[in-house]
Amino acid sequence: MKRWGTYVASVLLAGVVSIVSAAAQGDRRVGQVAQPGRTVQDRIAKEVRHELVMLPYYGVFDDLEYSVNGNTVALMGRVTRPTLKSDAGNAVAQIEGVERVDNQIQVLPLSPMDDRIRIAAYRAIYSQPGLDRYALQAVPPIHIIVENGHVTLVGVVASQGDKDLAGIRANTAGGAFSVDNQLRTEGK
Repeated sequence: MKRWGTYVASVLLAGVVSIVSAAAQGDRRVGQVAQPGRTVQDRIAKEVRHELVMLPYYGVFDDLEYSVNGNTVALMGRVTRPTLKSDAGNAVAQIEGVERVDNQIQVLPLSPMDDRIRIAAYRAIYSQPGLDRYALQAVPPIHIIVENGHVTLVGVVASQGDKDLAGIRANTAGGAFSVDNQLRTEGK
């Protein structure tokens, strides 16, 4: 019986020490199971990504990026609708643990010429055999950002060949002054 009492006391002491340690570190919520390498910042980053991808008007002509520093989330990128900028800020602000949102998202100017270039680049890229498989995703990974006649491709593709092909196809879209291929390949 004495051993049982010693065992219970040591388990309770270990629990108290781990809770105090977690609270002192400030990088895990008390009561959360500690996973190696997982912090509250990692959880917030995962939730931010989820909230941004789930925005109803986020599409292939928008680029949303973010960074998490403690309990502050910085939103960056370029969007075609002012409401998408505010929706992104509001969605991220609702995440548990986020205390401040620095919304630096740029709203692209309205331009019928840019709209024509967007559509032409979209058709040129996503109708190409080999690249058409990317169009089947809810938010296609090749984002086409057009600002004042200049096209920037951002996102992630499977291979260097897909990146090069997307850049070549975007250059065939009429009306663009320049194409900046900033696509990344998976794993890089």
